[in-house]
Amino acid sequence: MRILLSSLWFLLAGLTEIGGGYLVWLWLREGKSAWLGLLGALALALYGVIPTLQPAGFGRVYAAYGGVFIVLSLAWGWGVDRAVPDRWDVIGGLLALLGAGIMMYAPRGA
Repeated sequence: MRILLSSLWFLLAGLTEIGGGYLVWLWLREGKSAWLGLLGALALALYGVIPTLQPAGFGRVYAAYGGVFIVLSLAWGWGVDRAVPDRWDVIGGLLALLGAGIMMYAPRGA
C-alpha cells in the first residue's frame, strides 16, 4: 500500500507540474488567456506541496521524481503534442523509472 500511495503522489506531482507548466506555456508562448497562466501558476504551487507527502527525505524524493518526470513528460508530449517517442526515448524512460523505483523502494538496512 505504501508503494501504491507513493506512486500516486508521484503521478499527481507530475501532472500538476507538467500541466501547470503547459498552461503557462500556452499563455506566454501561444498568446492564450492570462487565466490559463493563473491556473498554471496555481497548479505549479500545488506541485510544490505534493512531494512533502512522500515518506522519504527531500533529496531522495526529488531525485526519484526526476525519473518519473521523464516518463510523464514523454507521455504528455505524445498525448498532447503528438510527439511520438522513439525506441530510445522509451528505453531511456524505462531506465529512469527503474532507477526511481530502486531509489524510493529498495529495502534499506536499519
